[in-house]
This record gives sequence, C-alpha cells and structure tokens, in this order.
Amino acid sequence: MKKHRIIFQPSGRRGEVADGTNLLDAARNLGVDIESICGGKGTCGKCKVRVEEGYFEKDSMDSRMAHLSPLTDTERKFLKPADGPSMRLACACHVKGDAKIFVPEKSRAGKQIVRKAAKELVISIDPAVKKYFVELAKPSLHEPITGDLERLGAALEKQYGLKGLSMDFTVLKTLQDAIRKGSWSITVSVWKGREIIKAEPGFVESAYGLAVDVGTTTVVGYLTDLATGKVINTESMMNPQVPYGEDVMSRITYAMMNPDGVEKMQKAIIDGLNEIIANVTKDLNSNGSGDGGQQIVDLTIVFNTAMHHIFLGFNPEHIGRSPFIPAVQNELDIKARDLGIRINPGSYIYVLPIEAGFVGADNVGVLIAEEPYNQDERVLIIDIGTNGELLLGNKDKVCSTSCATGPAFEGAQIKMGMRAAPGAIEKVRINPETREPLYKIIGKEDWHTADWNIQKEKLGAKGICGSGIIDAIAEMFKAGIIDKSGKFDMNVNGPRIRRDHDGKPEYVLAWANETSIGTDVTITQSDVRALQLAKAALYAGAKLMMQKMGIEKLDKVILAGAFGSYIDKEAAMTLGMFPDCQIDNVYAVGNAAGDGARMALINLSKRREANERARWVEFVEIAVEPRFEKEFTYAMHLPHMKDGFPHLKALLEKGKAPSAAAIKG
Repeated sequence: MKKHRIIFQPSGRRGEVADGTNLLDAARNLGVDIESICGGKGTCGKCKVRVEEGYFEKDSMDSRMAHLSPLTDTERKFLKPADGPSMRLACACHVKGDAKIFVPEKSRAGKQIVRKAAKELVISIDPAVKKYFVELAKPSLHEPITGDLERLGAALEKQYGLKGLSMDFTVLKTLQDAIRKGSWSITVSVWKGREIIKAEPGFVESAYGLAVDVGTTTVVGYLTDLATGKVINTESMMNPQVPYGEDVMSRITYAMMNPDGVEKMQKAIIDGLNEIIANVTKDLNSNGSGDGGQQIVDLTIVFNTAMHHIFLGFNPEHIGRSPFIPAVQNELDIKARDLGIRINPGSYIYVLPIEAGFVGADNVGVLIAEEPYNQDERVLIIDIGTNGELLLGNKDKVCSTSCATGPAFEGAQIKMGMRAAPGAIEKVRINPETREPLYKIIGKEDWHTADWNIQKEKLGAKGICGSGIIDAIAEMFKAGIIDKSGKFDMNVNGPRIRRDHDGKPEYVLAWANETSIGTDVTITQSDVRALQLAKAALYAGAKLMMQKMGIEKLDKVILAGAFGSYIDKEAAMTLGMFPDCQIDNVYAVGNAAGDGARMALINLSKRREANERARWVEFVEIAVEPRFEKEFTYAMHLPHMKDGFPHLKALLEKGKAPSAAAIKG
C-alpha cells in the first residue's frame, strides 16, 4: 500500500501513513493530541490545523494543500477567513501525499509545557521608563498664552529637574484631552529621561514592562512591575516559526529558498508575541484599568542571531554563510508601532546586543545575568537548546562560542521523541542487573511501576522528551546495554533489548499496553547516535575554548536555559555533555537569558553593561579550529574517548554501575 510522510508541528512527531488515512487518525496514531470534542464527527470544528506549503529542505519534503483530499462542505462551514490561509479540519480530510501540518495552540488537546518560570532577582530598580505626576495650573485669559506641551515641560523641569524633554508625536496628539480629563493633573511616562512616551489623565501609579525571551523552540514573556521589579504574570508558547524549521539553519534555508520566507516568519513571531501580550495582560483588563497591552510601557527582548534577524525583518542569509556577518551587533531601540507590537505605541522595544554571527542577544542575557566576568573561579556556562551557546572564563577573560546541537535535545530526530507535554516520559531509571526500567510521565505524579495500570491511571506514555532521552541513554550506558561507542550490546540478556522490523537494535522503554498510543515506546540505535552528535558538539566547543584559554579543569559548570533545569546533571555528565567537574559544583540556573532580559528591563545600567561586555567577550569560531573535527570525534564516545572523568568514575563506582570500569579516571 502506498504510504506518505507526515510531520506534525510543533510537537515534532512524524511518521508514515497509508494513502487515504484520515488526518485526525494519523495524528492520534503518532501521539499528537488534537482537540476534537465531537470525537471526529465533524460537528465541533475544534480540530483546525494548517498545512505548511512549500519545499522544506531539512525534511526533504514538498508539502502542499493538494496533498490532502479536497475541501469538504463541513470544512467550509467551520473555517473562517480569520483562521488564516491553508487551514483544514483534521477530521474531514485524508492524506494523499507528503504533508507538514501545524497544530495551532487552540487546537492542541495536550498543551506544550514551557518551563521557564521566573526566579527572584537581586538587583537595584532603575528602569529605563519612569512615571512622573504633575499638577498644572489652570490657564486663564489674564496670563500669557502657553501651549500645553510647554506648560508640561516647565512643570517637569521645576518639580523633577527634567530638562529638554521631547514628546512622541502619537502622545502629543492625545495630550490636550488627557490634561483636561485629569482636571489639569497628568502622569507621564518618560523614557531614559529624554522622551515622553505616554500621557495619562490624573495620578497613575502602576507601570508595567515586558521581558521576552524568543528561543528557537519556545517563547516566554515576563510581565513585570517596573516600580518593584516583581514578575506579576508569565506567559509562554511554542515558537510559531517551528513549522518553517526546527532549528536555526532550517529557518535560514527556508528564508533563502522562499521569496516571502522572511516576511512569513517575521509575521509569525510578531503575531505570537502579540498573543503573549494579550494573554499576559488579561488581569490588567479585568480590573477595569483599560487595554492591558497599552499599559506596557517598555519591552526588552533577547533571541539568537537568526531569530533576531527574522524578528527585525533582516535577511538572515548572510549569517548562514561564512564569514557569518550579522546586519548589526549593537543594541537597538525601536518604536513598538514600527514592528506592529501591540503595547503602548509610543514605547520602545530594547533589543539587547549580539556577540557574533551565531552568538546572539540571548547569550548576552546569560552573560549579564551570571556575570562570569566578576568571578575568580573558572566557570563554564552552557545554555542548552536547539542551538547550544557556551561561555567560559572568569574576571580575567571570557570566551564564547555556539554549537549546532540540533533539535535532538528537544525530542526531535528521535523516533519516539516529543516536546515536554503531558504523556511524555521525562525521567528514567534502569536497574543495572535486570535492565528493567522505571519512568516518570509528565502529568502523572508517581513513577511507573510493574503493577501500574493504564486503565486506572488514564495517562499513558506517548513518547519521550529531551530530559527523558538524556536519562534513558545515560542509564542504558550505565546498565551496559550500550557501550562507550554508543553501540548496542546484543549479548545482554533481557526481553527489552531486541531488533526492530528493519533488524536494527532498540530498547523497549514502555510496552504498548503501558502507552496511550498502542505501540511500544523505544530507544533506537539511531536515537543514541542523534544524541551523541548533539552532545559531542557541546563537548567539543567547551574543550576547544579550554585549550584556547589554557584551562585544564573546570571549577564549576552552570546549566542555563529551561531545558538545563530539568535534565539530571549526573546523567548529562555520564553522556559527556561537558567536561568532568565536581558534581556539587554543577548546577542549573533556569532561564538565564530571560533573567538577563528582565535585568535590562528594570535596571538601565545593565543595558550599558550588556553593550560593553558583548564587545569585551572573545568569540571563538570553533568550526574553523583545526582540531575541531578530531575533538568532535573523541567526544562522540560516552562520556569521551580519551579525557578522564575522575569525579564521574567515583560516582558510578559508588552506584556500582557496570560502565564504571569503562570510565577513565
């Protein structure tokens, strides 16, 4: 029977389906949860999905609307122009060719969990935007005529010492009405002590800012009280650019191969950011204080260089080709209205500077949040994601680099991989003697045990996310299921170690009757190789920087990024994601890039620090280093072909793992 390839985004689930398969059934078979209240009968209209049209180089796929069955009357009833182009009802169409399908947020039954909670920051409060309240004398015919703007300027100079302020033109158009509505009292928002960007009648105390971290895979916004620095609401989503490519190079390629590629991707992220703004300010609307988005008077944003260029509408082609030159490195202040961002229209968006072609503003955010340049210890900071970025050094010198780790850490390119959503296996332990696993599923409080009953628990495994993949492969190594080269040892006894229908080795993590998708969840030889490639890129980057700086051992390792907070540090070191270090000196700091964006939002000096330190850090282009290929090859082994891991060896010997003897001390 003829089969077609299907890819669902943003989950990243993919597979082959028979010609004529109902799209909703295809989604269910691949573990993709699409909202369908009516059970697929075509009466609720909730299963709306978008067909991504075009040729996708990374996937070698030509995806077209014509690759699905013709539009039905049922679809015409529910699909509206407001839904956008290329929309279908999953329950009403059938697969007739290869297709890439994007499932919008509102159509997802199992929502993606974006783990980027805000932590407490210890920093002085000095935002770029401050509010000032003034009471103006009511004018009369018995005094010289003075314009409202001039009267306001004189009052601000007299009361607060603010001189020579300009006023945004959109604010000037509302000034007269605002003054009179406030009975000659007014509150103005002043940007950097130079420009009035908002005028509100009467006394208004509250001032809000938004710090945004645009990752390759996820986007998060932190609504912040500018007077206290406290985060009062957080909103996150999958990056709506995911359908155009799971990693940076895929999106650059899409932009190069499609004339409207940059425009499409820019619109996608701006629409997504506006959705975050609307959601994060809902509570501001409910208390009668007006349009929530309009109450945001300042916005700071970080992203990698490719996301930076696409967000600003720059052609990213040149950062994808040697010598990887960006359009601009320095910080930018851009009016929100110029980009179509729905906050106070007179406000600015502050874009943090970038370091180099593939070390972006997000890494600068990490830099100013963790401040390695103020430390004596030799620290390695790894921001783990689709594009891994590293910082190494101390107060004397800091180097940075970028590693193309690919999306394996996010669950993509893994047979049963998926995003961190309910049903994903997120933690794994394997008994080194019996080779039997225990695992924990997102959405289920307890660990899976032998007597676990899916019928009672209702939530079965659907796949495995990034943290689970790292756990599983590290545990397989420790249990002797795979060797230092990552190759399966087929002489190991146990029913879970087998060959698939193509004769390739795999390990069964969850049997079909333990899952909600009716098939075994397995870790394959290809999965192990994909993770080895990703971790080898990180290790090689760290090793080359250490060689360049003359550092033989690390004092501490900091795991940054949301993903870094949820991986097991011992498992990560077992795989060799970073050089050996005292395990107590390896710790996670959460979304450090987002922390840096928040610091720049509430402390003006942090913006100056970002610009200065972005130029001070020495960028290392590891791809052109003569030893890169050799170091990458060495790092493909678990944990490494040659480097010693005395701290790791002691840990494994303590736990009596079979692999301990294979670790060089």
